[in-house]
Amino acid sequence: MVKIRLTRKGAKKRPFYRVIVADSKKRRDGPFLEIIGTYDPLKDPSEIKIDTERASYWLGHGAQPTPAVKKLLKISGL
Repeated sequence: MVKIRLTRKGAKKRPFYRVIVADSKKRRDGPFLEIIGTYDPLKDPSEIKIDTERASYWLGHGAQPTPAVKKLLKISGL
């Protein structure tokens, strides 16, 4: 099963996330199929950049977003 989820980047106590498309059986920071966006929770307001065209492509092909990504997609207008 393919999932749209967050992978953590950044230093200790300075999180930065990528929104990725990956196989659900792979580890969180492991191999992925495609990077479709970024999320920076430390900026005020939080910075969310998602390629909505690619996100809708993957959703149309059966990818399941995690609850956190579902919220980010809703905020970004998808």
